[in-house]
Amino acid sequence: MNEKLKSIVDEIYNEMKKGQIPKVELKSRNKDNIVFDNLSGVWKYGNNTVKRYASKTNSAKSILKMLYIIDFIDEMEQDLKTSTLREMYYISEGWGLGKFESQDESDMMTEDLEVMTTLLREEMRLRPEESGASVIGNLTLKEMNRKGEWKEINCRDDVGDAGYTIPYNVEPEKIQFVSEDVDFVLAIETGGMFDRLVENRFDEKMRSLLVHIKGQPSRSTKRLINRLNKELHIPVVVFTDGDPWSFRIFASIAYGAIKTAHISDILATPNSEFVGITASDIVRYELPTDKLSDKDIEALHAELEDPRFNTPFWKGEIETMLNLGKKAEQQALAKYGLNFVTDTYLPEKLKEIGII
Repeated sequence: MNEKLKSIVDEIYNEMKKGQIPKVELKSRNKDNIVFDNLSGVWKYGNNTVKRYASKTNSAKSILKMLYIIDFIDEMEQDLKTSTLREMYYISEGWGLGKFESQDESDMMTEDLEVMTTLLREEMRLRPEESGASVIGNLTLKEMNRKGEWKEINCRDDVGDAGYTIPYNVEPEKIQFVSEDVDFVLAIETGGMFDRLVENRFDEKMRSLLVHIKGQPSRSTKRLINRLNKELHIPVVVFTDGDPWSFRIFASIAYGAIKTAHISDILATPNSEFVGITASDIVRYELPTDKLSDKDIEALHAELEDPRFNTPFWKGEIETMLNLGKKAEQQALAKYGLNFVTDTYLPEKLKEIGII
């Protein structure tokens, strides 16, 4: 069993052995204890903690369920197995009083264990459903296969047009970088645009590593981007649609999210740059647009108060979009032909921010 998980069990056991009421302690996950750290540029938990004592029925059941999860993780480690979060929820049907009432409860308790141990759930052999995110470009890596053997893969020459599929666990024990010959990572929101750039051989012409983030990116996708930036010192650029929800996709990659504040340091990439569709682009390129919905407008106003968007660039673009009352998709660039995005738009935007 992992030592950090074992220490939780040992502490509970020792308290019971001494005749004390067992407890668990973790960082408070209330919004009041989640702050945006301007120095590191990511969301983090504050110093407030909460203690759960087994003196009350609900707290005792909560501790019991946590112990069942730890035992389940230990069992998987011994059998060299993994489980989806959904599978664990159904497996708990056989745990008696340890049964979860809903998957939300089991997911939350898994996050509690992350907060308490600083382990990723992926390191605890718990995984989400497949995200389908993929990578294509001249990056060579080694992946540990199910036989326990390292397999070397070039993410351009050894894959098809769909690229290399990002696994749920991208930690060094699963993925190791061998070599790279790219100048920047381009994280792309939509599958259609990813396919366009692959077909136009943008990765080769612009010496880039294309990452299809598939909308709001999974944790493994953000973690891989983080590792590419920190370990290989490759700049990261994010290319999304031009709407408030896509702006939040960028913010999630660059600054992290409240839900994962306990692991922002390894998921967020604060020096990421944005080359997605902006309100200024809508005007500059006279792009086809859609009208902002009431929810879009509400989201944009919320972003004006969000510390992640507290820069002259973002405030100016958000206010311009509100004034226009319009939003636009990446594919709107096809107005000027199938090559416009790779031959004109992206080169212009990348030059403006000094990437090329």
